[in-house]
Amino acid sequence: MDLESSDGTVRIMANVLVIDDDPSLLRALPLGLKSFGHEVTTANTGHRGLSRAALTAPDVIVLDIGLPDMDGMEVCRTIRGWSDVPIIILSATGAENKKVAVLDAGANDYVTKPFSMPELEARIRAVLRGRVDKTDQEVTSLSCGALDFDLVHREVRFHGMNVALTTKEFEVLVFMARHAGRTCTNQMILGAVWGVGYATEGQYVHAYVHRLRQKLNDENGALIENVPGIGYLLHCESS
Repeated sequence: MDLESSDGTVRIMANVLVIDDDPSLLRALPLGLKSFGHEVTTANTGHRGLSRAALTAPDVIVLDIGLPDMDGMEVCRTIRGWSDVPIIILSATGAENKKVAVLDAGANDYVTKPFSMPELEARIRAVLRGRVDKTDQEVTSLSCGALDFDLVHREVRFHGMNVALTTKEFEVLVFMARHAGRTCTNQMILGAVWGVGYATEGQYVHAYVHRLRQKLNDENGALIENVPGIGYLLHCESS
């Protein structure tokens, strides 16, 4: 997410993921949102949307409630299991009970079809406004239970003792610490640390987690828990 100042105003330029199965919308939204300066990625099924959400780390997700393979609320709940990325729901119904249900599922906003492009873009700016404030406060440290990270010097302490980590080991551990208490899929870790071209290289994650466990005396997996077939979960409360 970038900020651009012009004539005293602040313009938010975001990476937007659109998850919708309507071909016309998948053509129109990228064109419309790009005209406002946003970058747009699309997915036409819930499963593809989840994969791209994990790999591309969008600034905001525009999610259709009616998808061919899974319910949009299920997609929303799944994303909320590992990310607080703003989610704007698109729906053909404006029923109040439906709005309440999707907001309870973790969505940030709800837009009823049909809608105008300026309206949707305004909603995107609104959900991102709080995040813009955070960009003014550069985070230099991170704590997770007995783990303390110096993000500037790329150092980590465990129970007050320095732990010598390679660059990739440090990045893997920091990523899990940022999402502590939530399952980080192998694809999420690969996308964040190695890049989107490594989506199928799950063995990389397993190898680095094995090294981290050795260096943190966590051979039993009490700190970095294995979630079979999915990924790993870092427990901050572990001592």
